Order: sequence, then C-alpha cells, then structure tokens
Amino acid sequence: MKKTQDRFEYMTTTPVPKLITTLAIPTIISMLVTGIYNTADTFFVGKISTQATAAVGLVFPVMALIQALGFFCGHGSGNYLSRMLGAGKKDEADNMASTGFALSLIIGIVTAVTGIILSPYIAAVIGATESTMEDTLSYMRIIMLGAPFMMGQFVINNQLRFQGSAMFAMIGLMCGAIINIALDPLLILVFDMEVKGAAIATVAGQITSFIVLMNGSRRGGNIRLKFKNIHINRHYLFEIINGGIPSLFRQGLAAVATMLLNHAAGELGGDAAIAGMSVVTRVMMLVSSAVIGFGQGYQPVCSFNYGANLKKRVREGFFFCVKYGTIFLCAVGALCFAFAPYIISWFRDDPDVIAVGTVALRFQSAVLPLIAVIVITNMMLQSMGKGFKASLTASARNGIFFLPMILILPRLFGLLGVEMTQACADILSLALSIPLAVSELKKMKE
Repeated sequence: MKKTQDRFEYMTTTPVPKLITTLAIPTIISMLVTGIYNTADTFFVGKISTQATAAVGLVFPVMALIQALGFFCGHGSGNYLSRMLGAGKKDEADNMASTGFALSLIIGIVTAVTGIILSPYIAAVIGATESTMEDTLSYMRIIMLGAPFMMGQFVINNQLRFQGSAMFAMIGLMCGAIINIALDPLLILVFDMEVKGAAIATVAGQITSFIVLMNGSRRGGNIRLKFKNIHINRHYLFEIINGGIPSLFRQGLAAVATMLLNHAAGELGGDAAIAGMSVVTRVMMLVSSAVIGFGQGYQPVCSFNYGANLKKRVREGFFFCVKYGTIFLCAVGALCFAFAPYIISWFRDDPDVIAVGTVALRFQSAVLPLIAVIVITNMMLQSMGKGFKASLTASARNGIFFLPMILILPRLFGLLGVEMTQACADILSLALSIPLAVSELKKMKE
C-alpha cells in the first residue's frame, strides 16, 4: 500500500517539467533503440541487393500491423489502469493489466497461424513482384512466428510506462534491440542467411524483450500479471477498445499507407523506388521516435493527473512537450534536408535508390517540425479517454489525409507525387489537430 501511495504522490506532486523529463528520458532511449533495430535489418540487408532491401520494405506493413495490435492492447489497458491508479482503484488496475496482456497473446497466436497459412496471398497483396517474392516470403513467415511475443512485449512495455516505471520498460526494449543488432551482421553476412537471418535476428530480439519485460513487471511496485485477474468481459473490452483504438488506427493505417506507397512506387519506379521509399520510411521512423518517446513520457503524467482531476498539470505538460518537441524537430529536419543523399546512400549505394529517397526525405524533413503538435495532441486525447477525437488525430497522417493523397498525387505528378504524399498529409493533419487540442485545453482551463 505504501508503494502505491508513494507513486500517487510522485505522479501528482512532482513539478511537471521534471516529471515528464524523468519519464521521457527512458522512453526516448527506448524508442530510439527500437528505431535503430527496426532500421538494422534494412541497413544490413542493403548489403545484399536492391531486391532484398525492397522485400524487407514490403514486409514492413505486416510488422506495423502486428505492432498496431500490440499497441491497441497496450495503450488500451495502460491508459485505463493509469487513470484507475490515479483515482485510487488498485483492483481495477490489476484486472485490466492481466486482461490486456492475455488478450494480446490470444490475438498474437491467431495472427501468427493465419499469417503463415496465408503468406503467399499476403505477399501478393503487399506488392511483392516476381523478383522479390522469394525474399518476401522468407522474411515474412519467420516474422509471423514472433507475433505473440511482439504483441506481448508491447503490452507489458506500455503498461509499465503508464504506471510510471519507464526505466523497466526501457531496459526490456534495449535488451531485445542489442540481441537483434548483434545477430543481424552475424546471421546475414557471416552465415550468409540473407533475409532469413534478418528475420531470425528480429524475432530473437522480440523474444528477449518479452522475457525481460515479464521479469520487470514483477519488480518494485509494478502490477503483477496474474491468471486470476483475467476478465475478458464487456467492461474491460470496451475500455481497451476506447483507449486502444486510436493506436490501432494510427499504426494500422500506417501499415496500409506503406503498402499503398510501395504499390505506387513500384508501378512508377520499380524495385529501386520501393527500396528508396522503404529507406525513407525507416529513417523518418527513427527521427520521429524521439518525439514519440517524449510524448510517451507525457502520457502517464496526462492520464494519471487527469484521473486525479489535476487538469492544470495536464495542460502544463502539453505545452511543455509541444514547445521542446518542435525545437528538436526543427534542428533534426534541417540536418536531414541538408544531408539527405548521404543518409540514403548509407543504407543502399544505388543511384536510383538514392535519387528517389533523397527527394522523399527532403519533402518529409521540410514538414517534420509539424509532427510535435500532431503527436502530442493525439497522445493527450488518448490518455484522457477521448476515444473519438483521439481516433481522428491518430487516423489523420496515415489515413484520412494520406490515403486520398497517395491515390491522387501520383496520377498528377508521377513518382514525384509518391515522394511528396506524406508531407502533404502532415500539413493537413496539423490543420485538424489544432482545433481538437484547443477545444480540450479550453475545457480544462475552465
């Protein structure tokens, strides 16, 4: 009981900038490390061939969908349990933690079995060509085996963050990342396993993170996952859906967007264009992971204090994150714009890949500072339990605005339209996010 009370005082009385910074540093490191090992496969596979690089890029939407389902259960259960801890309802938080974790394992097993059985059809849908089909299937089938572990680790990671135990969450992800990064060159280059080696390294990293995070959840004042606390009923499913659907929209639509992007790039520029856009996607994911990590440091502060009815602290945290997130992205965006050709060539030294990737990276770098407002608004709305508004902002970048852009712009501008699609979607997403954020901030001020 004392540990629970100490955590309540820590989350509700520590100065907001100090609290967010303390919680954000481990999550930023976690996101950066995750971003690095997400790009590790692309980097080392780039030493094999353009077709192998394209194949890994084609499977990325499948991985993004698996991650989306993990975040759906993790954010859905994490948001709710954090609000319950803030409101002093410990039993409700215990039940939600175990229920969200169990649900993720069930979904993960179903996804793995279905994905392996239907892998040839999935490969065709995501845009695999005759030259990339073999590598795509080899990579995807192994990735599917890791689906339950990937989803489970994201759930525990997010639940730990929402309890204020960002350090345990960071350690879990870092252990998996180290295993993945260490195995990539060994399996791909030394043992000549090519894309299969990249997939095995990724799954090995996920299993490692899963085990370490399970251990972390049993330490300190963290909620213990117990079989007796699993209650897959209407009440808990509704709360998981309400809190997690924005994450599912955000990352699920990212998977669909990447798939359509690959299709459009492949039709207009072949394997080199797919490889170029794949590299840009991974680079931007790495860049934006820092501000996402910053936002994830804000999420437990937001949900915990909103549950405790300390809304002034929620507002203060929002403006703090937007301010420093925007400053950071301005600096990083300028660097990416200036050094775009060198960044792309580091992954794949192919003139055609560099040409496509450079233009796309510069478009996205130019609007990168806008991402801070979009991301922090979405995280605030989601953490407060504003499911509908959070779903709108979560769907904006890769859904509401991206999908029409990827269907229209390539028809008007050819390959240039593919390269500029995400930048245009980001501008429109900002226009949607600002009024939604302002409406809730005004309510809290009143």
